[in-house]
Amino acid sequence: QVQLQESGPGLVKPSQTLSLTCSVSGEFITTKYYYWSWIRQAPGKSLEWMGTIDYSGSTVYSPSLKSRTSISRDTSKSQFTLQLSSVTPEDTAVYFCARASVLEIDGSSWHYDFNSWGQGTQVTVSS
Repeated sequence: QVQLQESGPGLVKPSQTLSLTCSVSGEFITTKYYYWSWIRQAPGKSLEWMGTIDYSGSTVYSPSLKSRTSISRDTSKSQFTLQLSSVTPEDTAVYFCARASVLEIDGSSWHYDFNSWGQGTQVTVSS
């Protein structure tokens, strides 16, 4: 049974880098074909997918956040991390890590099926 847990500072100053770690237990993050993602939800807003690192270490990011986002992993620690640079108060949100599988649609399109989630961690950007 896979479990995910977010950790990191709950308060970040504007212009600095937000760094969070997702610790995974019960599953190897190198196992095919799983995808490890960061998702956030700002107050009053919908869930926003930020990016993913897959079983091979390849990454993909939301176009709106790509320039500021970096996801990496440490397989020996069974962890993957999020770094979001140049943060502003608009980045205040609950941040989730999640495991996903990829579902194919009509053999041409696909989407993530987020089947396991961490509990989320509140991050506030404020001076």
